[in-house]
Amino acid sequence: MQPHAAELRAWLRGKFPALTDPDNMVQESLARVWQAHETGPVQSPKALLFTTARNLALDELRRRQVVTFDPVAEIADLPVYEDAPTAADQAAKNQELEILTKAIQSLPDRCRQVLTLRKIYGLPQKEIAARLGIAEHTVEAQVATGMRKCAVFLARFGLP
Repeated sequence: MQPHAAELRAWLRGKFPALTDPDNMVQESLARVWQAHETGPVQSPKALLFTTARNLALDELRRRQVVTFDPVAEIADLPVYEDAPTAADQAAKNQELEILTKAIQSLPDRCRQVLTLRKIYGLPQKEIAARLGIAEHTVEAQVATGMRKCAVFLARFGLP
């Protein structure tokens, strides 16, 4: 088989110029033909050698087309990376929102109305006072009272 190595190398370089290491391909082909010879007689060793080399070359070229590796410096650069909250984070946030809702619902009616209009809807104190027919100072006091009571309610659950 060794006498055919130079001819095989030249044939591979001519037929598959894109091969990176034709010498390695020749050695692998020789090894495979030798293994085939150990299992039984080979009718045409030269034909088997060239066919094996051709198949190995085609496999290498096929692999190069299918698999391309692009080095990525940062995981955040990957297109599949999402900076979205995890399911556990979302569940915790939902639970905190539920507790906050209960805290607001536990307030007296007037205090709950004032706090909701001011903190949730963002209305100015003057507009809240006009809408509810109370003094601006009362709006300010009710917001402070509502915030303090909500903080106490949330503290019972270990929330800030």
